[in-house]
Amino acid sequence: MTTNEIRKIFLDFFESKQHEIFPSDSMVIKNDPTLMFTNAGMNQFKDIFLGHAQPKFLRVANSQKCLRVSGKHNDLEEVVHDTYHHTMFEMLGNWSLGDYFKKEAITWAWELLTEVFSIPPQHLYVTVFGGDEKDGTEKDTEAYDLWKTIVPEERILFGSKKDNFWEMGETGPCGPCSEIHVDIRSEEEKAKVSGRELVNKDHPLVIEIWNLVFIQYNRLANGSLSLLPNKYVDTGMGLERLAMVLQGKQSNYDTDIFQSLIGEIALLSQKTYGAQSDSDIAMRVIADHLRAVSFAIADGQLPSNTGAGYVIRRILRRAVRYGYTFLNLNKPFLHSLVSKLVALMGAYFSELTHQQHLIEKVLLEEEQSFLRTLSQGIQKFENYVLTHPKPLIDGQFAFELFDTYGFPIDLTQLMASEKGYTVDMEAFYQGLKAQKERSRAVASLETEDWIELHPQSTHSHFVGYDSLETECHIVKYRRIKAKGKQFYQLVLNQTPFYAEAGGQVGDKGLLESVNEKIQITNTIKENNLVLHICHTLPENLTATFLAKVDIETRKATQNNHSATHLLHYALRKVLGNHVEQKGSLVNEERFRFDFSHFEKVSEEELFKVESLVNKMVRENISVNELREISIEESKNRGAMALFGEKYGDKVRVIQFGEAIELCGGTHTSATGNIGLVKIVSEGAIAAGVRRIEALSGEKAEEYVYQFQQQNNEIKQLLNAPHSIPAIKKLIQENETYRKTVESFEQERTINFIEQIKNQLTTINNIHVIQHLGSLSPELLKNAAYHLKNEYTNLLIVFGSDAEQKPNVIVALSDDLVQTGKSAAVLVREASSFIQGGGGGQANLATAGGKNTAGLQEAIQKIIEKATT
Repeated sequence: MTTNEIRKIFLDFFESKQHEIFPSDSMVIKNDPTLMFTNAGMNQFKDIFLGHAQPKFLRVANSQKCLRVSGKHNDLEEVVHDTYHHTMFEMLGNWSLGDYFKKEAITWAWELLTEVFSIPPQHLYVTVFGGDEKDGTEKDTEAYDLWKTIVPEERILFGSKKDNFWEMGETGPCGPCSEIHVDIRSEEEKAKVSGRELVNKDHPLVIEIWNLVFIQYNRLANGSLSLLPNKYVDTGMGLERLAMVLQGKQSNYDTDIFQSLIGEIALLSQKTYGAQSDSDIAMRVIADHLRAVSFAIADGQLPSNTGAGYVIRRILRRAVRYGYTFLNLNKPFLHSLVSKLVALMGAYFSELTHQQHLIEKVLLEEEQSFLRTLSQGIQKFENYVLTHPKPLIDGQFAFELFDTYGFPIDLTQLMASEKGYTVDMEAFYQGLKAQKERSRAVASLETEDWIELHPQSTHSHFVGYDSLETECHIVKYRRIKAKGKQFYQLVLNQTPFYAEAGGQVGDKGLLESVNEKIQITNTIKENNLVLHICHTLPENLTATFLAKVDIETRKATQNNHSATHLLHYALRKVLGNHVEQKGSLVNEERFRFDFSHFEKVSEEELFKVESLVNKMVRENISVNELREISIEESKNRGAMALFGEKYGDKVRVIQFGEAIELCGGTHTSATGNIGLVKIVSEGAIAAGVRRIEALSGEKAEEYVYQFQQQNNEIKQLLNAPHSIPAIKKLIQENETYRKTVESFEQERTINFIEQIKNQLTTINNIHVIQHLGSLSPELLKNAAYHLKNEYTNLLIVFGSDAEQKPNVIVALSDDLVQTGKSAAVLVREASSFIQGGGGGQANLATAGGKNTAGLQEAIQKIIEKATT
């Protein structure tokens, strides 16, 4: 039974139990500040559990792609060292959203596992919640009694809160859970030790296969529990683990999909899987991480240096460095595996097929970039060894390699051992711990419980498409503390404030009552709630308020949003229909648009795009807004949907002439309101993804005016009516002068070298050339470079006080370097005399500082250290 067949059987089973089969939600979370990635199947139903949305269906099932790179067993550096944890995995799940509860969940789970999938019942154990005195929760005797009718009591175990009580987070919906564990050990092993003794003991072959969560409580900020108005069932079963059991394997990585990928990796590396532990782990890392980064890119998350993009880049680089270190794959290889992944999983996850070319291009460029970074790190390591004769790698330096150059610590240890060095691991872990603590401090938020003023109201009604002010009252509020500051989040019964989404920033404005005005500094959406951010609370929280959006800011923002639609249309017209939006930022100052395209947009193409956009602006096209139409009707009208975005059955369409898109943002009534549109930059942000930054209206006019002013100033400086010919002439003259100066400097250097040779002295069998004067540091460095191998056992020490800035240059002949001496070490030790610092290579190094009076002493110190 293949993994794809197992997924289908699961979904068909629950469809037969009247469950609506949902497609997998995007693995990349958008418009939820509490999560970067989908890490559980329940994420897309979180609003329902929190009471912020009503379910369309009471019974649902799906296979959800998830990503976990933190938490127990999921620290990225530990993934794949065992046989059953992954970064990206599929979570099979069924949900009751206020319908059935424990009886049906338990009965159907057992039926599917034992009757449909034919897992022998004697291989299964179940756990139920054993209660917790601190929480005041009792044993889940309801679940226990239900299991007793199916399973012998000796196969039912009570579990602790840690293992058998599920919580969404520090606060929020939670409840007891019942886990089903499977024992896949050999009969011989089972005879020695009962599987009952190994449940929840981290045994790799006695593992949890299915978790049935019964959500019935709400965890408050003070730690107490209250009953939810509705009860829910949330179950999760890892598809990869289930495939391992049903395919008779003892590792997830031995199942069909992983073995197909590992087979390709083995061919690339010309190594045999199963022959050596290090190479086996490397192949598993690559297979696992290939899936994670490919699905993330397909869902719209590109590698970057911040946020979710940094997580994806870190996973990608981990795969590359394992291939580099343990499989001798020193050229890009990940991108070549994408086609195999698409063949294996693209039938069910069509986004892989649709985005295959983009995934391959992004991976190739990321691999090339990281391999260059690895090369730089290796060179840095070599330089460190040359300048540090003591055979111990400083832990902070090892951490720098890890943090900046992506070196896993085991690679640094391997390189160190080849040189006869060891690594100070205690200092390395101190650096790692400090980094994690900094990250936690930055991310830490203290969120208090909601204070409900109107419990009957569950969400904000948005009126901001039609009105920029409305009467309202506060439904509930809470206080947030972060980084030593505090602010408040307000939920209104109705609001004209647009909450940040789809690249458009949230509205600002005022909340006014008879006696006061409260500044709304931002509007965001969290768990389907529109949250209005303010730094002070109204004195009378129960008053009737007038919510007023900042009109000028909203108008400028919506003009820019409409301009992005025109820009998207123009790019597709000029460059081709392969152009797709990959991201955007829209505020009152400017707009940014990311799009798929595999080469630089030429100046001529940019001009055509900008001209087409401004033509549509001049035509003053009225907006055609269609609200609450079906997704099918929107497609029939030709509306563009953004791949990876989540749309409901009813959508909103914005049309300006032929430019038509699905969009929930705010827009201008006619394109003429946008005014001039000016593109100010275009460049690459990732492989196959370009970024355009642009201005509109007054900001575009200011930009043009400043450009004209700058051009006029240049003409005045050049005293010429036309700036370009004058600048060309100036460049030509400058090049002539530069060559003359270079020739003069070369002649001065040659003359200096010939003169300084006469000052050669010998100290303890080491030849020494020293000089202190006002020649430029550049000239002295060139002279030292040319002189350093003209004599054996040669030390060169030059000092310069040119322009009242002290500089020291030290050079050593190659034979002196081979004795263990280092110019970089010498110059660092002497740099304190000039109140500065320096470094360089073992044979040539420099230092600069502030104290010219210390130059002579610095030179003497270097000579003393080098000749004793």
